Amino acid sequence: MYAVIKTGGKQYRVTTGQKLKIEQIPADIGQEISLDQVLSVGEGESLQVGTPFVNGAVVKATVLAQGRHPKIKIFKMRRRKGYRKTQGHRQNYTEVRIEAVNA
Repeated sequence: MYAVIKTGGKQYRVTTGQKLKIEQIPADIGQEISLDQVLSVGEGESLQVGTPFVNGAVVKATVLAQGRHPKIKIFKMRRRKGYRKTQGHRQNYTEVRIEAVNA
């Protein structure tokens, strides 16, 4: 069974046992969280699509780690104008393992 969930402004197709890095959620390591914004649930050929969410569908996940992605470098420059700007960014993430998909 799989589900399409929405978290952190993004959509993910998840199955049981899958590890996933999502936008940071304030939760402790080892804590079980429930993701209730389920857009669709499917198994084999059957697919249940919500409007916008499936009623009663919940995805249970366990928090494995809190961390930060590698640094991305942002570089802006205008040729022949003497303008150069360098900036860096590291996005926070929460790594979760999907425990159960309940429709």
